[in-house]
Amino acid sequence: MSIASRLLSVEGLSKSYGGVHAVRGVSFELKAGEILALIGPNGAGKSTCFDMLNGQTTPTAGRINLLGEETTGRRPREIWRLGVGRTFQITATFPTMTVRENIQVVLASYNRQLFNVWSSTPRFARVEAGRLLELVGMAGFAERPCGELAYGDLKRLELAIALANKPKLLLMDEPTAGMAPSERIELMRLTAGIARETSIGVLFTEHDMDVVFEHADRILVLNRGTLIAEGSPEEVRRNPDVRAIYLGEGLVYDARHREGMPA
Repeated sequence: MSIASRLLSVEGLSKSYGGVHAVRGVSFELKAGEILALIGPNGAGKSTCFDMLNGQTTPTAGRINLLGEETTGRRPREIWRLGVGRTFQITATFPTMTVRENIQVVLASYNRQLFNVWSSTPRFARVEAGRLLELVGMAGFAERPCGELAYGDLKRLELAIALANKPKLLLMDEPTAGMAPSERIELMRLTAGIARETSIGVLFTEHDMDVVFEHADRILVLNRGTLIAEGSPEEVRRNPDVRAIYLGEGLVYDARHREGMPA
């Protein structure tokens, strides 16, 4: 991968809690416009990796470089301002505010205009908020309170909010958790289209292997904090170590099984 195209570089990333090694010496790179999946059994260290990349957890060892700038140990807000968006397993919004207002709050914060959220937000960045809602297919929901939205619509709103700081890197921690199978595919298809069109790099974790194998350009596999495999979906699909881990979890390698590793 050339230096010019490299968006994120992670070298020897590790995190220990006393004698417990949550993540051990993980290294990888991500380029602009690439969609990279991070998978592994429960407790493999995926969320810990995300928290270190996002600044919520300080690494015990290793380096994180974003767009040529060292971000290891920096605070989440600093990293957000550099151009890192994130979605979480559990969606959080202001339920009594409208869909548009939820995005306006983030836009006001990003543009350092959040002097009085309740008085200034309704007037600030309405056009930009509308553009983001249109991008994720929610323009018709702009004036509805978030508390009235279905779960799948909340996930699309969360994506719009994550795009409000014009990210160059998008971290998505189990973005389709709790969604119906058809909604999962639709959300990731939407995300992939936006990412490739705007050259946003995406790193996501996911338990649904149909989602992973349909949308990821490359896949990283963690087990007990260690990176055991990396490559294209086809390379990972054939990897005996990966197959052993998932078979050990009782999963079936069958492309028809949405939670299994395709054969």
